[in-house]
Amino acid sequence: MVFSSIVFLLYFFPIFLFLYYFADKRYKNLVLLVSSVVFYSWGAPKFIFVILGTTFIDFHLVKLMDMTKIRLYRRLLLTLSISINLGLLIYFKYSNFFIENLNGVLSLFGANKIVWTKLVLPIGISFYTFETITYVVDVYRGIHKPLHKFWDYQLYIILFPKLIAGPIIRYHDLADQIEDRTEFDTVDNRLIGFYRFAIGLAKKVLIANQMGLQADSIFSLNFAQLDSFTAWIGILAYTFQIYFDFSGYSDMAIGLAKMVGFRFLENFNSPYISQSITEFWRRWHISLGNWMRNYLYIPLGGNRVKSKKRLYFNLWIVFLASGFWHGASWNFIIWGAYHGLFLVLERSFLLKVYQRIGKLLSTIITFFIVVVGWVFFRVEKVTDAFVYLKKMFSFNFSKSITLDSEFCLFFALAIFFSF
Repeated sequence: MVFSSIVFLLYFFPIFLFLYYFADKRYKNLVLLVSSVVFYSWGAPKFIFVILGTTFIDFHLVKLMDMTKIRLYRRLLLTLSISINLGLLIYFKYSNFFIENLNGVLSLFGANKIVWTKLVLPIGISFYTFETITYVVDVYRGIHKPLHKFWDYQLYIILFPKLIAGPIIRYHDLADQIEDRTEFDTVDNRLIGFYRFAIGLAKKVLIANQMGLQADSIFSLNFAQLDSFTAWIGILAYTFQIYFDFSGYSDMAIGLAKMVGFRFLENFNSPYISQSITEFWRRWHISLGNWMRNYLYIPLGGNRVKSKKRLYFNLWIVFLASGFWHGASWNFIIWGAYHGLFLVLERSFLLKVYQRIGKLLSTIITFFIVVVGWVFFRVEKVTDAFVYLKKMFSFNFSKSITLDSEFCLFFALAIFFSF
């Protein structure tokens, strides 16, 4: 179930709000939890037990870790919890990728391929895995005490506004709100939340879906026969589709949360006006950037390293991981490495160049770099991605497609609201 679906808008959403607003204060979390279980089970009924099982294990492991004062035992329990969660993520999301690549290597040597039944990916596993890790790490670091009730912890993990596509909410940002959010559960916040939800829905339905229709039609063509005009229209349509789709979903999630008294941190802040890739990643998918910085980049040493080589290595590792987190495919890894490359170049000299040429040129160049990167994100086969890029820069503007007035209108709106 997604927020823009008829089932959600006309049935689930109004029924949930009715039950939640008329429930006694003591039962509001119960209504939220049951609604979240129904929401997730609607699209993936088999995998709800994976979430319920891992939350049960995690809750008791973290509780035990918090109770013990012996550092070695605390580290062992921390490692066990993280290993269980990352192990499930690797098993469900990446085992197909690893087996396919291993079979490719085996075929080169004439060896028998490994017989493997392809796994179905549980919905939202990348998001709730990261949130379970924030729970155990925040408690281990002493940033926040663990939740007292198991059902409260399960609500933190499975809370439906953020469950499917984020934003990724760190435990210490939400913990106190789980137990008491009376201060923010006001009529004003409900109205503001509904307004924010409507804005997100408009982004998704009016702009992202229209851009997606054009992008899908172009990316379904034979890339070898594309002209430059068609290739650029296709990738620009996708550039705006992915932004308005993802930011629209985040707006809907933030709005829904505000309607029931939660405060989610912002996830997008006009990323296409960025004047560098460094700035782009402060504005794009902010919650993922914060997670990577706090739970991967800083533990690797962050900026506090003795050499620039180690600093650049840390940046590369983080963005390779970010690319791989988005999907189990080489195109996502290349996309992450691509962004990592420009972050390293900016630390080396590009930021100084941007300062000299001014804001406008810096914004245009950064947007151009981002658009080229989206080719690798959109096209699964790496060889096809390079063919598409070749067509973009072949400078053959024969204009083999005709753009209708409806697309042109929404394309203009997409440009206007992006910049």
